[in-house]
Amino acid sequence: MAHTLAEKILLAHAEVDDLAPRDVVMVRADTVMANDVSGPVAFRQMQKLGAQRVFDARRVVMVADHFVPAKDARSAALQKRLKDWAQEQGVGYYDQGRGGIEHTLLAEEGWVVPGDVIVGGDSHTCTYGALGAFGTGLGSTDIAAALAFGDFWQPVPETISVRFAGRQRGFVSGKDLILAVIAEIGVGGATNAVLEFVGDGARSLTVDERLAVANMAVEAGAETGLFPADQVTREYLAGRVTREWDELSSDADAEFSRRVEVDLNRLEPLVAAPHSPGNVRPLAEVTGTHVHQVYIGNCANGTMTDLRQAATLLRGRRLHPRTRAVIVPATQRIYRQALDEGLLGMFVDAGAMVSTPTCGACFGGGMGVLGSGETAVATTNRNFRGRMGSPDAEVYLANAYVAAAAAVAGELIDPAELIEAPAR
Repeated sequence: MAHTLAEKILLAHAEVDDLAPRDVVMVRADTVMANDVSGPVAFRQMQKLGAQRVFDARRVVMVADHFVPAKDARSAALQKRLKDWAQEQGVGYYDQGRGGIEHTLLAEEGWVVPGDVIVGGDSHTCTYGALGAFGTGLGSTDIAAALAFGDFWQPVPETISVRFAGRQRGFVSGKDLILAVIAEIGVGGATNAVLEFVGDGARSLTVDERLAVANMAVEAGAETGLFPADQVTREYLAGRVTREWDELSSDADAEFSRRVEVDLNRLEPLVAAPHSPGNVRPLAEVTGTHVHQVYIGNCANGTMTDLRQAATLLRGRRLHPRTRAVIVPATQRIYRQALDEGLLGMFVDAGAMVSTPTCGACFGGGMGVLGSGETAVATTNRNFRGRMGSPDAEVYLANAYVAAAAAVAGELIDPAELIEAPAR
């Protein structure tokens, strides 16, 4: 029987002879992850299950990243609980100042290989699909069961084939590609499904750009977003992982529930206007919108690619006097590389604030939340009302080029008004 990539991965992790969409199977997890928000809740549920130890300490990892640095005594207590539990269980643990934002971090640190199944106490666990892994977010009760037993129930999803044709133009990045997909199918268009990204345009993307695309698959309702592993994947993982893995892909005659094509040759920079990732507009439709804060960072858009894109606009310029900017490298390693390349000093010279790696303002937890009536341009993945602070604030999602240009102009503008588009 022919299978999609997602079906092949799940079949290899389930005790069944075959499977098909809408089957429900018990799936073994290669890695179970939680953070300072989801972890402590899962630990309580694990105790209720009567489980004293995790199923395999080598396959469990905890990351302190959401309330980092702690904004108050309550968030400090959450982090202390996470650290104490991790030490008691002997599992992997990344502390503040020694790790970073979970999804960028786990890819960077070699926890993810193509064909893996990874469950996390965070909805954006789908990010690992950038490396050809089935990453999916679970609620705290299911994470507790996965911590205790190493498996979880998973309905077998259908697969939507998303073909990126051509090659993206200047000032267009991975953020625009996934916004184009969401604009086409809607925020619920991939419910109970997987997005599989294929085509010449998909293969031309760097891993950083693939992370940005896979990260927002859940904003279309998808279980995960998968890139078939290829030479780009292999080069990224060289020196990061020691496990063997195969370049899996969907069978030629596999059945897809839908096929979508995005023509990258014609794609322009996009934004998601308030208050939904599905409220996608061409940048040209919202230029002139005043911006109080620019936020560059998050679990898939605080990479070196994003920081370098921002630097092309901020180099030798100053922020608009009415606009502030917060720039957040996603991991300590990225922070160090950006420091070595002189990017952090450049951002500070421009008038921006540079933060330690943190989820912070992305989910309204601290380190840059918005006040009433304020407007932000952010490279994050959600712009729900109240997501980044006041329910009376507005957030536009955009790529790093667009965000940095807005920081300089004080309003949403086409980056081409400041510099010539980079060659692709």
